[in-house]
Amino acid sequence: MPATTQHLDLHRREIDTPSGPASCLDTGGPGRPAVFVHGLLTSSYLWRNALDRLPERRCVAIDLPLHGQTPAADRRDFSLPSLARFVADCCDALDLTDIDLVANDTGGAIAQVFAAGDPDRLHTLTLTNCEAHDNVPPRGLRLAYWLARADQATRLDFIARLGPRQVQTPAARRRMYRSGYQDPAGLPDDIARAWLEPLFADRERTRRNLRMFTSIRARDLLAVEPALTRLEVPTLIVWGTGDKFFSRNWAYWLRDTIPGATEVVELDGARLFFPDERAGELTTALLRHWDAHP
Repeated sequence: MPATTQHLDLHRREIDTPSGPASCLDTGGPGRPAVFVHGLLTSSYLWRNALDRLPERRCVAIDLPLHGQTPAADRRDFSLPSLARFVADCCDALDLTDIDLVANDTGGAIAQVFAAGDPDRLHTLTLTNCEAHDNVPPRGLRLAYWLARADQATRLDFIARLGPRQVQTPAARRRMYRSGYQDPAGLPDDIARAWLEPLFADRERTRRNLRMFTSIRARDLLAVEPALTRLEVPTLIVWGTGDKFFSRNWAYWLRDTIPGATEVVELDGARLFFPDERAGELTTALLRHWDAHP
């Protein structure tokens, strides 16, 4: 049975970091720690079904700022380097070293910056569908990105008024995830609400979400690319082939760029948020990867 928010929150921890307060799920298992990083529009709950399949590992799924139960200050820096520091600070607060880092969507971009800057902290790396090279924002989001970057008050005010409507009904909430799920009807309403309310429940939160969206820039990924070409950390790439934002070509670009990359595992037809929807296939690939690098 898929994990509910009530079940998941039995493992929730609130921690203080130099980057500010943070919330995470920490299963506290006996094995080497695995740290999971989500992207935009989700939270640590993205990994709910994967965590249930990994009882022998200590799994820590972090809520990024503004997402889930991690707050964000008004003037918080949402750039990729700042978010990578946030993840590192969470690891420090929990005394996590020699970690298996797993990431999805913009969490994958954060993970690339993290790995490039501090590879000795990682035992392995796993990237699922995510930004790479200059595919920031991905093609399917570029119009929305540039409209948000236009900094026209009337346009931003219009978007901010629309935002709260996305959380009002189950149907509206599921519409937000049609492009990320093969079967959005299978996304539980409590999960969708937990994802959308911190981002869109009122106009101010919608504005902050837009600012975070426009803070994710290609220049920050391009800046760490030389370090990625030297990254020897064993790296697995698991990629859904049905993703409209991150095509399979980027999986092979990452494989060819990162020397430690071992393989690309393709999940036929899987979309962006497959770590939730097809967690069984993801965890099978993870366990094989981790077993190969004990």
